[in-house]
Amino acid sequence: MSAETTVKSVSQNAATASAAAPVLWAPTQEQIKRTRLYDFMQQTNKKYGLSLESYHDVWQWSVDKKEDFWSDFWDFAGIVGDKGGRVLDNPNQMPGAVFFPEARLNFAQNMLRLHDGQKGSDVVMTFWGEDKVKRSLSRDDVYDKVSRLAQVLKKAGVGKGDRVAAFIANMPEAVIGMLATASLGAIWSSASPDFGVQGVLDRFGQVEPKVLLAVEGYYYNGKTIDCVGKLREIVPQMPSLRQTIIIPYANAKPDVSGVANAVLWDDVLGAEKGGAIAFEQCAFNHPLYIMFSSGTTGVPKCIVHGAGGTLIQHMKEHIFQCDTAPNDKIFYFTTCGWMMWNWQVTAMACGAVLCLFDGSPFAPSGNILFDYADAEKFKLFGTSAKYIDALNKGGLEPRKTHDLSSVKVMTSTGSPLVHESFDYVYNKIKPDVHLASISGGTDIVSCFVLGNPISPVLRGEIQCAGLGMDVDVFDDEGKSIGAKNGQSGSKGELVCKSPFPSMPVMFWNDEDGSKYKGAYFETFDNIWAHGDWVERTVNNGWIIYGRSDATLNPGGVRIGTAEIYRQVEQIPEVIESIAVGQDTPDGDVRVILCVRLKDGAVLDDMLAQRIKTQIRNGASPRHVPAIILRVNDIPRTKSGKITEIAVRDVIHGRAVKNQHALANPESLAEYENRPELRQD
Repeated sequence: MSAETTVKSVSQNAATASAAAPVLWAPTQEQIKRTRLYDFMQQTNKKYGLSLESYHDVWQWSVDKKEDFWSDFWDFAGIVGDKGGRVLDNPNQMPGAVFFPEARLNFAQNMLRLHDGQKGSDVVMTFWGEDKVKRSLSRDDVYDKVSRLAQVLKKAGVGKGDRVAAFIANMPEAVIGMLATASLGAIWSSASPDFGVQGVLDRFGQVEPKVLLAVEGYYYNGKTIDCVGKLREIVPQMPSLRQTIIIPYANAKPDVSGVANAVLWDDVLGAEKGGAIAFEQCAFNHPLYIMFSSGTTGVPKCIVHGAGGTLIQHMKEHIFQCDTAPNDKIFYFTTCGWMMWNWQVTAMACGAVLCLFDGSPFAPSGNILFDYADAEKFKLFGTSAKYIDALNKGGLEPRKTHDLSSVKVMTSTGSPLVHESFDYVYNKIKPDVHLASISGGTDIVSCFVLGNPISPVLRGEIQCAGLGMDVDVFDDEGKSIGAKNGQSGSKGELVCKSPFPSMPVMFWNDEDGSKYKGAYFETFDNIWAHGDWVERTVNNGWIIYGRSDATLNPGGVRIGTAEIYRQVEQIPEVIESIAVGQDTPDGDVRVILCVRLKDGAVLDDMLAQRIKTQIRNGASPRHVPAIILRVNDIPRTKSGKITEIAVRDVIHGRAVKNQHALANPESLAEYENRPELRQD
């Protein structure tokens, strides 16, 4: 098969897309030929005598021949390490499958591999702290600081398998801290500095770190916020700590008295000499990160991710799904408490330049991230669906105010990207951008469904399942109900039917594995059940309707909350909303919708009727709420996700088990004992 045939076949996807989902963007043949995924497809066709002509073709091969796919990708990506002879043990067991059981590698070495053994002054990291701080670091800067910090950690007793925690802003020192930790074979865990004292202890207290890296303060919305006061409470309650390294950021000379065994970043690094880093070689599944569930239903689960699985999965997503290449500028609006931080930083292993931002994306104005994009020439601009909606609600039109010619890919996650937000991106931000809505989670530190650079973008749909991810939709009986052979499917549970490298290695303090198995494998035997309510379309695309445990069930029909939010967000007076189900005395469920309105708007009968009409016409009569309430705030997690479960518990008079996990726990008071919700 000729290369030209492959290009033509892939491009035809745009022409054959469903008329119900208009094509908003499609790559040209020349663009497709320049992608690294295209190169891999040609190599695969030649090596195995295949005729892979479309993304769906290569996806199907990658799940049918997963051992060939992951082994070939290791070589294609140039991963540094000993791959070993075996690719996958126990391929039909979840949990129990083990990828690359003989492999040895070091995560940090792969991140720094373009420097290891050579010199270079090229910028590999930039940082903006709102409009207060702008910095850049060269390859030499980063390597030298990693080398010095690794020596500091080693002197503090940190070795293979030990934990280093970070209470830190999204700044270069966070990346350097992680790399130094990983170079030793130690385990990294981070949280953003907006966490309260108990939220930090609930997380780091479980994993008993030897060293804590902490920022003394940070900027948010133009204000300077101190963290030293929190540290004076946190450190005494973590007896495992041998040293706390404090990083000046908002205050160049902080007073750290009262923080036990505290030293300043510049002081301890300045006492060491840089040099070649001795990278500890570890097993593929050696722990790299301990990450935490949101913790809104109890103490956060400690999810352990392996070095090899994280590396190979992230590199696959950067190289194939986002077409990341050396020297590309990669940006994600995130904090160190969200998995997208971990995802972004792995772009260094692809030779990319990290563009870090900390603070409010609207300080001093809603233009700052686009100012940054133009100044540094981002190729990938990553953000959340809520940010895009906020831009839309705020009437911003970056297309008119910024160049953005460098931005080729825009990714969105955190919550479902509604159809109208697709329109906003193409009409108001950039008409020729590859918009990739993506979805996965902390559980897999990566994505199940996301974008790809050789297929069209269809309005309202996530483009595809990730390569090597055997994703499907199941009904309650465990039967596949996704669209097949051009026939429409039904909504159901997002599942993965076979192993993938970034499955958690384990949960911390879960010796028999029961918590791990219970989290993902109790719904369907030997099948990963992710907890998302989804649809697979006739275009092999995906639509996320919300979390399964937050779906509504009026009249026995399951409804995804995203279906309601999509309609409500079209009402100009509504900033955002949250929908929950309230049990009724007759055993049914009624839908309660709470809305946050713009200043000056009034929730009168006329507005309530407009909201209901919009939902009825845009969704269905079953989606129409029984009651609409006005609220001043909506509870959300530290990563910005609204939490329907917390609101549902409050309106039923149940205690929210861990309010420390919320960014704004005080908002729950608005939902408590509302007379409108009484049913007696």
